[in-house]
Amino acid sequence: MISATSDTARFLPSAWMLSSISISSSSNFHVTAPSVFVVQTKSISVTSTEMASFKPTKIQVYPKLGEKVTQDTLYWKNYKAPVQIKEFGAITNIDFSPVAPHNFAVTAFTRVHIYGPFSQEPVKTFTRFKDTAYSGRFRSDGQLLVAGCEDSVVRLFDVSGKVALRMFKGHTKAVHVTDFTSDSYQILTGSDDYTCRLWDIPNATELNTYQEHTDYIRCGVTSKLNRDLFITGSYDHTLKMFDARLDKSVMTMDHGHPVENLLLYPSEGLLVSAGGRYVKVWDLLKGGQPLVSMKNHHKTVTCLSLGSNGQRLLSASLDRHVKVYNTTNYKVVHNFDYAASILSLGLAPDDESIVVGMTNGILSVKHRKSPEESKETSGQQRRKPSYRVFVKGKNYVPKQDDYLVSKPVKQHLAKYDKQLKRFNVSKALDTALETWLRRRKPEITVAVIKELDRRGTLKNALAGRDEQSLFHLLNFLIGNLVDPRFAPVLVTTAEMILDIYRSVIGQSPVVDRQLLRLQDLLEREIDYQKDLLEVLGMLDTMFASSIPRKEVPCSGISRSNGLGQGEASTSRPQLQAT
Repeated sequence: MISATSDTARFLPSAWMLSSISISSSSNFHVTAPSVFVVQTKSISVTSTEMASFKPTKIQVYPKLGEKVTQDTLYWKNYKAPVQIKEFGAITNIDFSPVAPHNFAVTAFTRVHIYGPFSQEPVKTFTRFKDTAYSGRFRSDGQLLVAGCEDSVVRLFDVSGKVALRMFKGHTKAVHVTDFTSDSYQILTGSDDYTCRLWDIPNATELNTYQEHTDYIRCGVTSKLNRDLFITGSYDHTLKMFDARLDKSVMTMDHGHPVENLLLYPSEGLLVSAGGRYVKVWDLLKGGQPLVSMKNHHKTVTCLSLGSNGQRLLSASLDRHVKVYNTTNYKVVHNFDYAASILSLGLAPDDESIVVGMTNGILSVKHRKSPEESKETSGQQRRKPSYRVFVKGKNYVPKQDDYLVSKPVKQHLAKYDKQLKRFNVSKALDTALETWLRRRKPEITVAVIKELDRRGTLKNALAGRDEQSLFHLLNFLIGNLVDPRFAPVLVTTAEMILDIYRSVIGQSPVVDRQLLRLQDLLEREIDYQKDLLEVLGMLDTMFASSIPRKEVPCSGISRSNGLGQGEASTSRPQLQAT
């Protein structure tokens, strides 16, 4: 009877992978060599279910070091899957109507579409543009809409009609900026001809022209509290505040980069500008003094929006990200990712919807979940679609006369496990050190190293490496050696590497640099540990001194010197008055 347990079977060659061999009494058994044997028998019965199987490497599950879940995270993740609508071209502007049901206007290519809050088809379309349209905006009553165009003409539409009510001609180049003043009777426009103009709606006439910018005017905003104030931003890096009662600007601020978008807080004491990779906040009550400069995007910031009743600021960029800032400390509290570069952003009142327009013509609409939907989502346990396939028939109990045919289950092994099964220890370690694996799942690489160490073959797997493979191995050690989860395994590995390659140090500048980095990392880690031990000692002292001491009373013993009362009275000298 020859038997190999499941633990020892992992180290036996493939010819020995039988866990139970029964030989009949009439067999002849001849040993021909210490490691080779020949069996001549009439009948050999092998139990297939008792064959030793290879056990895959056990990957230890570590606690996730994920992002901290805050109230902002829960709030901004409480949206449904986005609805995507294909437009005819890049979406340059999104504007929500101030009046319920809060439809939103989407400006893309030569059209302005108006969508309902939950509609996937436009409820209204304006196509009276000869060229690319820009900056479709609603009036405060939601009845009128104004838009600029590449042909330099500004058009005013009635939302309930199709034909333009007014056409304002005077600019000589494309008009990228349009907006209504707070009294609803005037229009502000800004153009690539370096001018911004005020127009009178009833008479369709030009009221004033301001030519102080020296480059394209691509953004502007009007005051909702004062009909005479408006601010423009230009590619000449400046922001200028104008008063319609004067012929020149009353305030100038330098953003430092071409200005793409402007936003006024509801109180209109603060102004936000976006340009380049920067988002800047200006205090208008202090003469345009800069308050905050934020650089959280990797590419140009294209649009801004306010949410949560002015408590949150949103910025979108060509880097495909939307950042959410807390307006108290201007720190990023959440981040949205999109598939393409973002040109426009719109936020519905009460954050009911987030609408994003991208360069590829895709309009992404996210709707907030209702309280019922949020409860259902949190209560559901997510299962993979194929879950029922794996459990099918598992609970079936065979009857008394049934003949059960067991189907062998095919074992699916990872690449490194396949190499370990063939005892290719060096190739198994190479597979575990592949770029995507060591960067995204370092716990797998550490598990393979741990398994090699358990087998006693780790030194063999580490030896005989060329410059490139040793560089990757040292790079992995440098990145994960000080991680408390992996340190016990990787410290042993680092010691083995130094022992093996001690004789070749100095022959490769690449490996030498990695070893110096490893030495510097260990020295800094030791210093950190010493500092932490000192801090722990200080804290222990503080905690010990803060704990009140309890005195244990002893009868007949003086607290001062430990003597009895009688002894204490006799030991004191008697003073007599003279």
